[in-house]
Amino acid sequence: MTSPTDLSAQYRLKPLLLSAVMGVCSFGLVACTGANAEPDTTEATAAAAAPKLTFSDEEVAGIEARMAEYITEGKLRGIHTRLVQHGEVVSDFKMGLRGLETQAPITDDTIYRIYSMTKPVTGVAMMMLYEDGRFALDDPITKFIPEFESLKVLQGVNDDGTPILVDLERAPTMAELMSHTAGFAYGLVGADPANTAFREQEILRAPDLQTFIDQVADVPLLFQPGDAWAYSAAVDIQGYIIEKLSGHSFGDFLKTRIFDPLGMADTGFYVPQANYNRFSEVYGYHPETGELVPIPYPQFQFRKETVAFESGGGGLVSPMDDYAAFTQMLLNDGTYEDVRLLKPETMKLMRTNVLSPDIKLSTLGNNQGDVRKGIGFGLNLGIVSDPGAGELPYPKGAYFWGGAAGTWFWADPENDLYFIGMIQIFDRGGEDLNIREVSANIVYDALAAQ
Repeated sequence: MTSPTDLSAQYRLKPLLLSAVMGVCSFGLVACTGANAEPDTTEATAAAAAPKLTFSDEEVAGIEARMAEYITEGKLRGIHTRLVQHGEVVSDFKMGLRGLETQAPITDDTIYRIYSMTKPVTGVAMMMLYEDGRFALDDPITKFIPEFESLKVLQGVNDDGTPILVDLERAPTMAELMSHTAGFAYGLVGADPANTAFREQEILRAPDLQTFIDQVADVPLLFQPGDAWAYSAAVDIQGYIIEKLSGHSFGDFLKTRIFDPLGMADTGFYVPQANYNRFSEVYGYHPETGELVPIPYPQFQFRKETVAFESGGGGLVSPMDDYAAFTQMLLNDGTYEDVRLLKPETMKLMRTNVLSPDIKLSTLGNNQGDVRKGIGFGLNLGIVSDPGAGELPYPKGAYFWGGAAGTWFWADPENDLYFIGMIQIFDRGGEDLNIREVSANIVYDALAAQ
């Protein structure tokens, strides 16, 4: 469900393969107990030690004004962005509509399709089981999915179009599964037999996770495990592994171990009917009128009856507050308020680039297509590994991901900040919104001005 595979020709819908990402000051008061008393410096010392926000009111206004242009210029129907530093909300900007016909505005509790921003959530769930001792990162995935023991590897195509297949040199590891270096296809792009099979067989719309696994087992890998990077169905495979290791459904595990502890009450794989009036429409450009209109197809509705399997790669819906709690937990090295989900050392594993220098993030895998310079990959997270190489605004060590309907986030440990953007649009009318890069550039321009 990361991206639809059977879209009607009535709309020019393009899956958004991820592009390279991404004040209130605190004051202390010195209390005096009397004219001759020694001042109590406890609060003053704490205030002096507390990190200060580094965005002026003018800079915040500039960030929000730039985001507003996407609405006033008609490029989006609705937008909600949030910038947080040192745990304090610097900017919380909402504008536009979540429902065109109803004219319902974007509100704090609006629910969005976050698609591939599900992937970091699945990664946290996996690492919770890792901390529980249920697997090691160098375990072969066939230890948990014996259906994959007979996987083949695509080595080319014969003149008649049939695939040239070879045997696995070894099974992919759990770490490779979590870093998109295992070799699985996805079907979002690519005319090779593996990606074509994902599309033609509608594998991402399997009725349940077991059927999904059985179908994937018949599709060859794009390369030998560890040889390259290709955005893949690996995170949906992780959802299946979570079910096997935990003994619970994937959705129940996420709710019990992540959503309930973090207070993410409105995050899930479908929108309950009672909350449906808060669910944003998702938009595309009508090919005849050019108008930005809601897309009506069932696979976009996220009603319980329209959801196939619970997709760890792209199945969640979430409001801003919920995903903000999750992102703050990431930035806090695994804690949120009084809840700890992961140890700091486990979080460090997730946000450490695991790719060798010869492996690049690229749209077609195998270093083909659009190569993302300066970007590496950790465990279910994109990593800024060399900002200078890609002329990226983020500092080294920032991490990020985005979703097919335009949502995006990044977290920056160096500056102790994160940014989340919630929009809902597929086809962009031939015009690249570039909103992820724009948001990052204006945030870091503001920081540089300090």
